[in-house]
Amino acid sequence: VIYPPHSKLTDKEKTNICYLSFPDSNSGCHGDTQFCFRFRRSPGRKVSLCCFLDQLDRDLPVYLKKDSAYYYGYVYFRQVRDKSLKRGYFQKSLVLISKLPYVHLFRTMLKQIAPEYFEKSEAFLEAVCSDVDRWPPPVPGKVLQLPIMGVIMKLRIPTYRDKPGTTPIVQDMHQADAQISMALPTVHEVDLFRCFCPVFFHIQMLWELVLLGEPLVVMAPSPSESSETVLALVSCISPLKYCSDFRPYFTIHDSEFKEYTTRTQAPPSVILGVTNPFFAKTLQHWPHIIRIGDIKLPGEVPKQVKVKKLKNLKTLDSKPGVYTSYKPYLNKDEEIVKQLQKGVQQKRPTEAQSVILRRYFLELTESFIIPLERYVASLMPLQKSISPWKSPPQLRQFSQDDFMKTLEKAGPQLTSGLKGDWIGLYRHFLKSPNFDGWFRSRQKEMTRKLEALHLEALCNENLVFWSQKHTEVETVDLVLKLKNKLLQADREHLPVKTDTLKKLQTHINDIILALPDDLQDILLKTGT
Repeated sequence: VIYPPHSKLTDKEKTNICYLSFPDSNSGCHGDTQFCFRFRRSPGRKVSLCCFLDQLDRDLPVYLKKDSAYYYGYVYFRQVRDKSLKRGYFQKSLVLISKLPYVHLFRTMLKQIAPEYFEKSEAFLEAVCSDVDRWPPPVPGKVLQLPIMGVIMKLRIPTYRDKPGTTPIVQDMHQADAQISMALPTVHEVDLFRCFCPVFFHIQMLWELVLLGEPLVVMAPSPSESSETVLALVSCISPLKYCSDFRPYFTIHDSEFKEYTTRTQAPPSVILGVTNPFFAKTLQHWPHIIRIGDIKLPGEVPKQVKVKKLKNLKTLDSKPGVYTSYKPYLNKDEEIVKQLQKGVQQKRPTEAQSVILRRYFLELTESFIIPLERYVASLMPLQKSISPWKSPPQLRQFSQDDFMKTLEKAGPQLTSGLKGDWIGLYRHFLKSPNFDGWFRSRQKEMTRKLEALHLEALCNENLVFWSQKHTEVETVDLVLKLKNKLLQADREHLPVKTDTLKKLQTHINDIILALPDDLQDILLKTGT
């Protein structure tokens, strides 16, 4: 059954959802299991709601922006013995499909509704949908109250202005009415420490592999462990966006199975989470494999697990650990390992351990990215080179050699005490999809800034005086160009003050009024 009934999915999407909504038979998930998956949207689909979500998308941090080529599926699966059924088991999944990567929010929501849905019927889903219809738009930065079957979820979606690593707390407000409210500490984060616990000693190497967009496969006993680990890996380079594909749960029935497991070319830059033993054979040629056992919270300090050679990984019952021949560029940070081990001994809550780990990853990523940010900012032309009468100047080209020269004085050593081959790490990173994605978004941002500065330069000119000294043809040409500039500012949401746009509109009107009547009529009529 699909709800709301008017939702359209292609046959390929339906098939993908069906296979991804159940654990592999070997997982033996008894009781209730929650996990998530991600799948490609079929091409040629009509994009609905897009302009509305795009508006909200602009205020999101880059790692939460939606990727229009993919959907997320959030699953609540129940498997319990039931003698009255032919198979002897009740097996059902309730799946929520969304473009938004808000794992924690949708997980919490499914926990509220799925158990009741399994006991009731389709009419219950109708009631859920009418609750969701009352939700306010997902505006970043606002405290939102989302009613769901008698409970109110309170949450705040982060904005790009938030200082990385800080989460403004959503206070639990006392409801005057009878409704129960629950405050969500995050909409998108997973329990980092729990996920990384099985591969605790290799977190820094895993950070490098994710940063460089290396092909990674996570082999886990169940989809909930595979999906949480993949999401934890993707988030460990935040605030950088992981730009390659990642699949928190991937099966042999997936429409991309052939493309991703072929041996005719090198493994693609993608992170896969798998549970089927068959993958131990099909993905043997992959360079980096993380094998995790059941994720339990350690009562004792995790044992040191050596990095193993890939040839030792023959089956899924191989010992947990990281199988790779990768040599990390940076020296190991013993401090973070000691700090987290101490936390385990002192029975520090897992949330607190996750905060420490998240801060560690954040500082590492920022130390790495700040020199790049600094160099790219220097590619911006000087403000005095912006002339109102010429097109905006171009950004200077990114030169790897010039960037490498800046590292001597202004490299990561300014913010990180870690020693190692930082230069080698940068060289490798500059060839990766993550650099490509990061640099493109920076280029776009800076080009928009140049357009905005050009607009301001135009506004500060006495345009009416200019038009009196030029021919009518040149003046008409200027009016049309200025009108196009205004349209562009609106269409591309250029970072321009409203006053500047008003001022430009006044300039346009003044120039038009100084022209002969017949031209005035034509120019006032043309919107563009």
